[in-house]
Amino acid sequence: MDAAEACELKVLGAWASPFVLRVRVALHLKGLDYEYVEVDLADKSEQLLASNPVHKKVPVLLHAGKPVCESMLIVEYLDDAFPVAGTVFLPADPHGRAVARFWAAYVDAELLSSWVAIHAAGTEEEKAEAVARTLAAVDTLEGSLADAEQRTGCKGWFGGDGVGYVDLALGGLVPAIQASEPTTGLRIVDTDRTPRLAAWVDRFSALDEARAAMPPVDRLVEMGRKRLAEPHAAAAPEASK
Repeated sequence: MDAAEACELKVLGAWASPFVLRVRVALHLKGLDYEYVEVDLADKSEQLLASNPVHKKVPVLLHAGKPVCESMLIVEYLDDAFPVAGTVFLPADPHGRAVARFWAAYVDAELLSSWVAIHAAGTEEEKAEAVARTLAAVDTLEGSLADAEQRTGCKGWFGGDGVGYVDLALGGLVPAIQASEPTTGLRIVDTDRTPRLAAWVDRFSALDEARAAMPPVDRLVEMGRKRLAEPHAAAAPEASK
């Protein structure tokens, strides 16, 4: 891909979406220029509906007008379409790629789903169960990070010596993790219980490429408190994975 092709990139997104954040950080780490288009999910644009007619959700990457949907599929697409640009997110060996995909899927299937269930709970018992599942998933990811450090001999990232596929999957949730305690009183990552993940959150949020795309935490807190005050508020921003 030449420079002209790289410039033909556009992201349809929503500012608070963790899935959109994954894609934007990936683009920054690749060093690729792109146009960002904010989508009003309450009044979806014709461009979004035409680009993602199945789910009608963000994020969508448009490359030379061709749409790619689902955040982690977009990350893989960027590796395939721009293999020599910036950071490469998936390992070269098949087993390493399979392991990375497993843990990225775990982030959504276990951590995110149980976290969303906290806000959707109808009773205190259901809420307590969802909190327990969320914290158990965080503990499991703490162990996964320790295993990754031992396996690669590099400390600090799931991807070894730098940001990788799993780091992007979990990294999309970092602003929400930081906003969780002031919004709901729930501390998702704790320096005593999960010291590796706590340091990882600080490390990820300090990246220039992440800072350039991350939504302000205070704005997320404001939005979260407003939603909690609404009796039939949505549990999470509408977005695809």
